[in-house]
Amino acid sequence: MDILSVVKGFGVATLQRTVALLLAGAIMLPAVPAWAQDRLETVMSSKTLRVCIWPDYFAITYRNPRSGALEGIDIEMANAFAEDLGVQVQFVDSSFADLIKNMTNDACDVAMHGVGVRPDRAEHMAFTEPHLLSGIYGISQKGNSEIQKWDDIDRAGHVVVVQKGTYMEPVMRDVLKNAQLSVVDSFKGREQEVEAGRADVFMTDYPYGRRMLSLTPWALLLEPPAPLAPTPYAYAVPLGDDKWLARVNEFVAAAKKDGRLRTFAEHNGLLPIVVLE
Repeated sequence: MDILSVVKGFGVATLQRTVALLLAGAIMLPAVPAWAQDRLETVMSSKTLRVCIWPDYFAITYRNPRSGALEGIDIEMANAFAEDLGVQVQFVDSSFADLIKNMTNDACDVAMHGVGVRPDRAEHMAFTEPHLLSGIYGISQKGNSEIQKWDDIDRAGHVVVVQKGTYMEPVMRDVLKNAQLSVVDSFKGREQEVEAGRADVFMTDYPYGRRMLSLTPWALLLEPPAPLAPTPYAYAVPLGDDKWLARVNEFVAAAKKDGRLRTFAEHNGLLPIVVLE
């Protein structure tokens, strides 16, 4: 069963309720600075849309190391949004570690790099309706005869590696009963542990799994029989400007309706996790 089937099974109302519940944790909101109160007017007057991206996120916002060009579904969506607004797009290199800082210091107008909707983040930013939904996947080596499918992972003697601070860490601590969990500091460290043989499998999401299949000859993608910890991905904007949030949501809804989101998902191999309703 793929993630798209799960989204369709949820239905629009259920998915919206899920996002609403996630956002319900944002009950204590900080004061809103003056620069965040009429962002649409600022964007239109400056003729510039500043978009925070994480340039290491394959198929989402990825700076191709060979060409230096930015590519991915959210690069295409950002360009389309800027075109709809009649402004130029300015990409601002960011990361998930810098996300909260950049949503509160006027570094950008919107973060468009597949931001997972989480209650702890909702204390510092507002989210659009989701456009992607990904659960947890595993990456092993094709040559590892002991792990060739998801059900092979949680066995005594196997080592599963996750990146510190990701939602994969608490989920796998709960899920694993027999395998050993290893935690590393960097996302590159996960694959290095598996390639070196110090771990048998690392946990990631669907886009990064696609990266491994596309760029790494030894990688084997392991999909759980049922989606594990599916998380909505959306765009994030600074708190306090409902008009700006509504305008970004208007764009997301239009891109779903007119087929642009589906086309961009197909371009980047992400159709299995796209949210089209």
